[in-house]
Amino acid sequence: MPTINFVNEKKEIQVADGANLRTEAKKAGVNLYYGFNGVGQSLNKIFNCHGFGFCGTCRVLITQGMQNANPMTIVEKIKFKAPLPDPLPCLSYIGHEDTMRLACCVKVHGDMTVVTNPQLDLFGENFFS
Repeated sequence: MPTINFVNEKKEIQVADGANLRTEAKKAGVNLYYGFNGVGQSLNKIFNCHGFGFCGTCRVLITQGMQNANPMTIVEKIKFKAPLPDPLPCLSYIGHEDTMRLACCVKVHGDMTVVTNPQLDLFGENFFS
């Protein structure tokens, strides 16, 4: 059984092969909906797309085990790479192009380490490149 290590929450859970990352995180009590750097956190827990990949608020960084996740979906490619209509998830994507995913779109096929609530780095070295 694959193991998911949530870094910020200091939780480690075991899941079935092919399990959805968002579903398993919710079962373990891991909050994926932080809003815009924490602003709107309570609203995002209620007003989200419920796993369809449209809101972009369940974004996570997979720091280890990216090879154990399914390939990036079309919804994720549109959400992260197209600046319209919702640019906020795109801003946290800058500098994390190889590791940023939407938890609702990730299927777990092996061990991985996940960082929830990746911060937006508006002044990072990669922002203006």
